[in-house]
Amino acid sequence: MMWAYVLKLVILLPLVCGLMIGCLWLWRKLESRMPGQPANRMLKVTETMMVSTGTKLAVLEFEGRKLLVSVSRNGVSLIDRGDK
Repeated sequence: MMWAYVLKLVILLPLVCGLMIGCLWLWRKLESRMPGQPANRMLKVTETMMVSTGTKLAVLEFEGRKLLVSVSRNGVSLIDRGDK
């Protein structure tokens, strides 16, 4: 009975550690492809808010100006332009 436990431990412990290391390696490789805000982007989404089921308001920052846009199933509409 004790040998079965040791045998499982010897087999499963390296397997679990290998899976953890593999997941961490894969995360590092795929992290650069995930959406984010790199420093060299010209457009920045400052804030978003759901207004209704299919409509969302978003504040975008572009060249020092803030733009308020409405995003819905029909498209994107500019609501207001603001200066910084």
